[in-house]
Amino acid sequence: MAPLRLKRYLITGLLTFLPLWVTWLVFKFIVGFLADLGAPLVAAFMGAVGWVSPQAAEQLSHGWITYVLALVLTLIALYVLGFLATRVIGQRLLHAFDNLLQRIPLVQTIYGGTKKLTTVLQNKPSGVQRVVLVDFPRKGMKVVGFVTRVMTEESTGREMAAVYIPTTPNPTGGYLEVVPIDEVTPTDWTMDQAMAFIISGGAVAPDTLPASPASLSSPSSEEGA
Repeated sequence: MAPLRLKRYLITGLLTFLPLWVTWLVFKFIVGFLADLGAPLVAAFMGAVGWVSPQAAEQLSHGWITYVLALVLTLIALYVLGFLATRVIGQRLLHAFDNLLQRIPLVQTIYGGTKKLTTVLQNKPSGVQRVVLVDFPRKGMKVVGFVTRVMTEESTGREMAAVYIPTTPNPTGGYLEVVPIDEVTPTDWTMDQAMAFIISGGAVAPDTLPASPASLSSPSSEEGA
């Protein structure tokens, strides 16, 4: 009985620790990303403090202090940026900045494409559901994807959907598939529900899934036969 009890306790401990570990990984990624963004701000801040008080700059140059400063300065900068983006003068400045970046070929491609993706995911779609299920990596296996655009195939006239497929538990990476619109399974999920499903590895999910177009059409075809 002792080995069985030991095994049970180990499995219970692992299952208890797993959600904390996934949460820590996601939290660590976000915090680390924000801290990396704030590194130039910390360098400029340390330079300004060094001019006034070299001793204070030396005391603030410890690793964990600079890390916290980078995180705080990034959050402040994001708050100020969001505040300005909702004001007329801020919108004018952002528009001027966009026009400047559009004149740089490679930067314009990356910045413009990323901005369009974030804009598409923020706005509600018209004519097609944003959150869908598609066959990936093979037929019969389903993944959650986000429709970013609907196009028309030149030779056949079929409607094709560009679907972004994020990975678990880090949704910032993923794949892009171009899928016929009739092979896409629409859902009534919101973006928040879909992201919770992806980050949690499917643990946070509804009890039912929408039926695929193929499974919906097969019963009717069999009755007609």
